[in-house]
Amino acid sequence: MSRFQVGYFVGSISSGSINRQLAQALIALAPERLAFCEIPIVDLPLYRRDYDDDYPAAGRALKDAIAAVDAVLFVTPEYNRSIPGALKNAIDWASRPRGTNSFAHKPSAVIGASTGRLGTAFAQQSLRSVLSFCNSPQMNAPEAYITVTPGLIEDDGRVTVESTEAFLRMFMEEFDAFIERVLTVLPPRA
Repeated sequence: MSRFQVGYFVGSISSGSINRQLAQALIALAPERLAFCEIPIVDLPLYRRDYDDDYPAAGRALKDAIAAVDAVLFVTPEYNRSIPGALKNAIDWASRPRGTNSFAHKPSAVIGASTGRLGTAFAQQSLRSVLSFCNSPQMNAPEAYITVTPGLIEDDGRVTVESTEAFLRMFMEEFDAFIERVLTVLPPRA
């Protein structure tokens, strides 16, 4: 059985983020053949083209982290009907300099949690548009907009509502199958 390494981005840089809790729940519910590592984004300076000729260490570390994984999972909140600036900044770093887009042919999935009833629908649509431009094959279904209520996800990542746990487990099983399909027809770039 193949083992896939999945890098995950938490769109919020807040240490107490409910999306960080959701990421822990997803990892706990994922098929065993998926291994996970967080791709940190908190220390990245704001991207500007001036860096393209001499990429700083934080930018190189980000690109190296993405290169080391088979797929990427984005777990993001919604800020002002879009993705958080820190996450967009990380994507800008990873997709530059021109011709070195780290997301090209890298299978991806998007999920997010919010305390609001719309979940993260607008942020996910925004992120999907950006990932399309970055040529990242995306798992488009199932869509997952998680409304978090107090106690839904424990600090250790345990999901307390059986139907939510079953849905998140199914989401991760679908992501596992999607990664295999994509990498079967579109092997990683050397």
